[in-house]
Amino acid sequence: MAASIGFIPGAAQAADPVKPAAQAAGAPAAGPAAGVAAGFGTFTSAATGSAQLILFLSARMSSAHGFELTTSLNRAAPPLDTTIDWGDGTTDTVTASGAWETRTNHVYKELGEYTIKATVVDPALGTRDTKEVRVKTAGSEFTPYGPTRLLDTRSGTGAVTGKVKGYSSTRLKVAGNGSIPTGVTAVALNVTATNTTSGGHVSVFASGNTRPIASNINFEAGQTVPNLVIAQVGEDGYVELYNGGWEPVDLIADVTGYFVQQEAGGYAPQAPARVVDTRYGTGTQRGPVAGQGSFTVKVAEPGATAVALNVTVTNPQEAGHLTVHPAGQAAPTTSNVNFTAGQTVANSVIVPVGKDGEITVRNGSWAPSDVIVELVGTYSTAGACAYVPVTPHRQIDTRETYWSKGPWPTRGYLWQAFSLNQEAWVLNTTVTNTRGAGFLSVAPDPNSTGNYADRTAVTPERPVSSTLNWTAGRTAANLVQASAGDNGIVDFWNQGWDRADLVVDVFGYYDNR
Repeated sequence: MAASIGFIPGAAQAADPVKPAAQAAGAPAAGPAAGVAAGFGTFTSAATGSAQLILFLSARMSSAHGFELTTSLNRAAPPLDTTIDWGDGTTDTVTASGAWETRTNHVYKELGEYTIKATVVDPALGTRDTKEVRVKTAGSEFTPYGPTRLLDTRSGTGAVTGKVKGYSSTRLKVAGNGSIPTGVTAVALNVTATNTTSGGHVSVFASGNTRPIASNINFEAGQTVPNLVIAQVGEDGYVELYNGGWEPVDLIADVTGYFVQQEAGGYAPQAPARVVDTRYGTGTQRGPVAGQGSFTVKVAEPGATAVALNVTVTNPQEAGHLTVHPAGQAAPTTSNVNFTAGQTVANSVIVPVGKDGEITVRNGSWAPSDVIVELVGTYSTAGACAYVPVTPHRQIDTRETYWSKGPWPTRGYLWQAFSLNQEAWVLNTTVTNTRGAGFLSVAPDPNSTGNYADRTAVTPERPVSSTLNWTAGRTAANLVQASAGDNGIVDFWNQGWDRADLVVDVFGYYDNR
């Protein structure tokens, strides 16, 4: 079920009392353990040496920048000192014997490959053993690219010409496509389903992996639906796009950047900040953006390479689309938000910035539309957080008690405890079984799990931005790059007056350790 993001500000400013979070999401915390299936690995040394003294090393990825090193000896006594050279100019000394394993944690300041070298000496016997293990950090940083179209089944770009059949996939080459390098771990794609003749969904996942139950786009007959996807790339350099509907559908994919396991652009998440609202003249002149018109706005400081945004169109007078691109460049043929007359719709956007930290937003409709832009994060050389993709999994589903306790409260929220060690999470949020109009807000919670346990939690301030909007009977979904705040808890607000169900799928996280 879905990916994208956005904000509809006006309706989000109600100040009526909020229900306490008695109905909290009941799924277990989504921590690094989920990342094991997405590529966390263990590196080991050779098990050779003299019969008198053998040192063995096992380095397990423990975070984006970190490892847990296990050192063990083939002797029970006496305990011996082992010197560990981490390969980054730092060392540690641990004492161990064959009676137990010694575990030592280390965090590298920079992503990359390192050689860990450990030496143990037995002065009594005059023997020593040295072992090395070559490791590579798990985290990846972002490099902006394009926007560039990689896939269009209507024209045969990136695949054979023709719609993707129902319940089947098309494969898209990412690594080695154009100037995208090999070794890419994840990719930011704006994926669009169009020429739809029935309802369905699209799931994007790493080639060679089992297709997850999580999805990225939900569509109905006659709709054109774009959604941002941050997809793990398979070892063969491909991603698969699966049509989960009965009828064939055309698929389009535009790349805006990729992630690699080396220093590039780290991420700095933040609470959503409104930088443009044409209804009030925020960030640009007041009034709708003219048909075929555009505006430029500064969204980042020097050193930024790209930004993560929520872009919303509202009050459109005719059908059309929005295109977001770096300032100073010609508008590409890609689109980020598609809309019909009178529709309020939003999408998450990751876009490179111009040399002055500016972006341009173009209204591709022939009639005026209002536009809202909110900044949710920045990629730069100074950014501390690296991305770790996980095998997509479902964290919340209020339709199923397995994932969540009870219904999603109207005009209230569910809170979900994530790991304290992660700074932000890449989530797909989907709202379904809607009985009236409403919108979803996603925000970090000021309380801790302890506050909820001892009933001292305070009711968080109601957010003024929205992540997705829905109408009665419709299923809507959007990607969220959600800040986990100081306490590792994310709140999911039902800002409507009617019942609805919430589904949250996890695709990865940002980690500064």
